[in-house]
Amino acid sequence: MISVEEALARCLALASRLPPQAVPLAEAAGRWMCAPAVATRDQPPFPASAMDGYAVAGNPGPDDNFLVIGEAGAGHAFEGQVGPGQAVRIFTGAPVPQGATRVIIQEDVVRLDDRILLKEGLDTASHIRPAGQDFRSGDSLSPRRLRANDLALLAAMNVPSVQATRKPVVAIIATGDELVMPGEDPRPDQIIASNSFALKAMVEAEGGHARLLPIARDNAEELATVLGLAEGADLIVTIGGASVGDHDLVGKTAGLEHAFWKIAMRPGKPLMAGRLNGVPMLGLPGNPVSAIVCGHLFLLPMVRAMLGQPAPAPQARKARLAVDLPSNGPRAHYMRARLTPTDGMPEIAPFDRQDSALLSILGQADALLIRPIEAPACRAGDTVSYLPL
Repeated sequence: MISVEEALARCLALASRLPPQAVPLAEAAGRWMCAPAVATRDQPPFPASAMDGYAVAGNPGPDDNFLVIGEAGAGHAFEGQVGPGQAVRIFTGAPVPQGATRVIIQEDVVRLDDRILLKEGLDTASHIRPAGQDFRSGDSLSPRRLRANDLALLAAMNVPSVQATRKPVVAIIATGDELVMPGEDPRPDQIIASNSFALKAMVEAEGGHARLLPIARDNAEELATVLGLAEGADLIVTIGGASVGDHDLVGKTAGLEHAFWKIAMRPGKPLMAGRLNGVPMLGLPGNPVSAIVCGHLFLLPMVRAMLGQPAPAPQARKARLAVDLPSNGPRAHYMRARLTPTDGMPEIAPFDRQDSALLSILGQADALLIRPIEAPACRAGDTVSYLPL
């Protein structure tokens, strides 16, 4: 058995970055922008009023009065120039007229026909946003997974499309005679296929495209047929069939070149990875919790690597242990756990039941508490590592 760290390194070695493609901004949410986007204009492109009021020149004070010579609104600039004793009615976002150095907010003004009188105690701020205050032409947004806020910034930069890595296509194949799809009528000796739905959701939340293929039954011919349906996928993921039983056929598939098989981890010991006819392949355990935990530790990092993310590995965090724990054995243990927020570091408590078949426990968990190989006993209050779920 190899360590989790070595298994992850070998998985990532299988996952090459995919090519870029132009993606319209309206379709770019959640995509991995793989090249910098460059602003083509300043924002704002002109000195702009930050408030509704009157644009004037100089540094006026209380009881000064001005002749109102025009108006400026957003998208409607005043074309003239503001001189001494003159004012232009202006609204938020409008270009500040030539010659004006200050906007007097409307609350500090008394309007008398075509003249204004400034009140006592008026605000002394300029209320002008300088050109390029937000960003300048030539400024760039670095590669990242695009959020809604990023799309607003890109639009303001006048960027209509971005270079984004093509979405990895992940073919997901559940295996086993015991499985039926949700909604079917299982025999007494069958169960519902559940893992593939979680894995599909995980892949797509990470920015990939998942294809759920038919369940492959426990015979070599049908497994080969379903694997054939994965043609065109960037990554093939099988669930089950990778252990040592007579009906575990995935590891014996023709054309499979193994990168490794079995890791020093629980849940998830029978994990397998390699290439199937040149295509990266990840063989997940069949137990539901094992498959999903391994999905977080190995599948999602492979998807991130294919997208070109520079740090695809899971990033552990720190928490304070809420209970005493015994020493760990020869396999790293990823314990389903619950976090409790505190004023500082969160507290973490593993569930009493850690059986790899208990989806109800996994559904309540929001973290995986990491117990390294041969970790000594630890006490409540100790600092431990965890992965968020």
